[in-house]
Formats: sequence, C-alpha cells, structure tokens
Amino acid sequence: MPVRAEHDRAELAALLGRDPVLHAYQLGDLDDFFWPYTSWFRHGEQVALLYHGVNPPTLLAFAAPAHVDELAVLLGDLASVLPARLYAHLSPGLAAALAPAFDVDGPAAHLKMALTDPARLDRVTPAGRPLSAADLPQLQALYAEAYPGNWFDPRMLHTGQYLGIHDGGVLVAVAGVHVWSPTYRVAALGNVTTHPRVRGRGLGTAVVAALCHRLRDTVEHVTLNVRADNVAAVRLYERLGFTRVADYGEYTLTGRPQNQRAPGR
Repeated sequence: MPVRAEHDRAELAALLGRDPVLHAYQLGDLDDFFWPYTSWFRHGEQVALLYHGVNPPTLLAFAAPAHVDELAVLLGDLASVLPARLYAHLSPGLAAALAPAFDVDGPAAHLKMALTDPARLDRVTPAGRPLSAADLPQLQALYAEAYPGNWFDPRMLHTGQYLGIHDGGVLVAVAGVHVWSPTYRVAALGNVTTHPRVRGRGLGTAVVAALCHRLRDTVEHVTLNVRADNVAAVRLYERLGFTRVADYGEYTLTGRPQNQRAPGR
C-alpha cells in the first residue's frame, strides 16, 4: 500500500486533538515554529510524524491500545521511506512493525504524564526567572555538567518558556519545554535539570512549579515524557499534580540498506 503523506494541518489537528495528552508533542509540532521540520503520514485515522529538527530524525507514533494494529499497518508501509538511521518514540506493540526493515535497539521504557491536579502546584513556592539568548552560555554549561546528552536546541529559548534559578550569579536549575503551542493548547515540559551541587534543596520542584503556572496561562494541557526508571523525577512530577497517562518506548533504529530509499514528504 502506498504511503500517504498528509499536509493539511487542520485535518491533522482534528485527528490528534481527539487525545491531546497522548499526542501533545505532535500537536505542538503543528505550530509554525516546528512545522517546517516535520513530515506527516496517515493511515485511516492514525498519524505518524517524522521530525527532522534533530539528528538523527525522530519518528513519533502513538495510539491507544485499541488502535495499535491500525497504526502498525502505517508503520509497516512507511518503513521503506524512512531514513537509514533514526530515533523512534512508539506506543507498546509498534516496534514489531519496523523490525523487518530495521535493527531495533531498545526499548528504553518511558512514561507520558499530564498535569491533572494543578491544585498541588500551590503547595510549592515557585521560583525562577525567564531565560533569554543572553543566558545560553550558562545554560549550555549547566546541561554539560548536569544533563549531558539531553534534547535541548538553542532555538527552544525563543519560545520564552525557559525559567532558571541562579545561585551566586550562576545558573543552577532550569525548566523548559520541548513544545509549546497556545494555538493547539498544549505544552510538553523538557530539559529540566538541577546542578548536582545544589540537588536536594527543592530547586527543581520550585522551577518546574513556576513554569507550570506560567504555561497554564496559555495552554490547556501540560504534559511531559520521563524515563520510567527515573524514580526521583516521577515522584517530583507526581507531587506537583502530574499523573501517568501512557507508556511508550524510545528506540534507536538502523536500517538494512536493501530496505531503504530516500525519504519523502
């Protein structure tokens, strides 16, 4: 079956908007800020996104359990037009659809969480000020020390949704977003970390709480992804009113050359 590329943002928003928490990243990527870096594919009412704004590109494909089989058909058809190496975020049961064309490394088990009890934010004293491009050197130094290998792109600062806490003039805690879309009313927290020398002082909790308050002024759904085995982070988010809404796996895919051809849009 030929792969069907989808270019209609309104149609994509309608399909993904049926479960905005599960699809928060994809809805956010419909915004002008991310749209030029995306390719979208559809089978029936199921959608997959290939995001080109990172290296390697990242495939996002999520479905409720009742619709996994339909989305698996799409991924099986899509496999031959995907890049030879990519990262993938997949709902349980979907990796098998790509296994005939790729060597699959993973999964790393992750959770999707959503802010469902925002009243808990009021139990925390928020802290943090907005960061700008002028803070980029300190931010990169903090990530190098406390969170190497994260998914930060400097252009994410342009969202205006990065908050930091300073200690002695040095940035020691940060909370930001991977996506933020007032248009589609979703945000996904990301790139959250605290310098090792100040951990245990509640700075991470305070800056995440401040960012959640800020985001709730512009969006309806505040979400995040977190490794399932990062117990400390999961507990932090639960204290702030987040609950677990879905499991998914993160994979590295390496194509077998005979199965690959150039990707299309």
